[in-house]
Amino acid sequence: MKTGPLKGIRVVDLSLLLPGPFCSMYLGDLGAEVIKVENPRAYDGTRAMFKNEEGFSGTFFMINRNKKAITLNLKKKKAKEILFKLLETADILLEGFRPNALDEMGIGYDVLKLKFPRLIYCGISGYGATGPYRDLAGHDGNYLALTGVMDQLGLKDSPPALAGIQIADIGGGTLTALVSILAALYSREKTGKGQKLDISMMESSLQFLSLYAGIYLSTKKSPERGNEVLSGKLPNYNIYKTKEGRFVFLGALEERFFRTFLRQIGEEKILEELPPIEENFTKLKEKLIHYFSGKTLKDLEPLFLNADCCLSPVNNLEEVFNDPHLKARGMIFDLDHPLFGKIPQFASPFRFSDTPCSYDLNPPEHGEHNKEIYNSIGFSTEEISALQKERVI
Repeated sequence: MKTGPLKGIRVVDLSLLLPGPFCSMYLGDLGAEVIKVENPRAYDGTRAMFKNEEGFSGTFFMINRNKKAITLNLKKKKAKEILFKLLETADILLEGFRPNALDEMGIGYDVLKLKFPRLIYCGISGYGATGPYRDLAGHDGNYLALTGVMDQLGLKDSPPALAGIQIADIGGGTLTALVSILAALYSREKTGKGQKLDISMMESSLQFLSLYAGIYLSTKKSPERGNEVLSGKLPNYNIYKTKEGRFVFLGALEERFFRTFLRQIGEEKILEELPPIEENFTKLKEKLIHYFSGKTLKDLEPLFLNADCCLSPVNNLEEVFNDPHLKARGMIFDLDHPLFGKIPQFASPFRFSDTPCSYDLNPPEHGEHNKEIYNSIGFSTEEISALQKERVI
């Protein structure tokens, strides 16, 4: 049973793939009723991504719990009337199309705000609803490249690197949309009015460069990839290889933590010989490389658990799913699926003392809740069958 702070809020989610569906899952975790809308003949692509022989797509399961699913072909004439019926009881419409795509279908915000003045309309796009890049196609890497984030990814004297994770999609699209929606709900409580939220993954990605932008403003020099204080310059804030070929991260940024680490390994006198100033960084790194190359992860376990060493193993995903801290905090839990059994999940990172998140619904099958939802907005079983035959739903 829903218990979260958004209990009573209804979301109609037209978005597909990652940024929008991840955002709507969080809204569902927070207690909202989420209705996922897909084309009856073309489902969300994550349903098929990395699907195994049993027909299980872990990607879809990681970002689509706590939702109900219906089908609706927005390009059909009758779909407009059906969408309007859905929106009569909705608080939020979420979409991830290119700007003006819904305008061209006659269901854009200018139309919707007249019929549903309390509706919060959130559009997630690559570059935003205005500007010279508005209609360009793009992906995570494009947004990171244009904002300068990619220029800071990688090692010193090496080309820029792909992040390998979806920084712009999740950090830019999902989380910026989520914060904006929550703020708009609060604003509506005071004004009674909804509004349009124009979320640009490029603009949101720009925020990740704020620290380096500060360096630029002070020095008038672009930060050097892989050779700044937090990107590889310091010996005490760096990645090192162990004896068995694994990696650890030393994050002893402050001198007191670095001294604690060195004291634990019996090398505190190193700083008397080589004070931690820039001219000594290379030699300090060499000594640390030598130390870690002779140690296994097992050897280093006491240091991982030392409160002030700031040393961590670089975990792989198998280790993440079994991490004792994440498990103790409930961040790793299982959904019990009738076909696939127990499915590990990452919990939402939002913690409330009185209105906790809940995880009530498995990721839905394509169109699983057509009858329930369409009945609830006034369509009879016969009408639903007719709409299915006409390929409207």
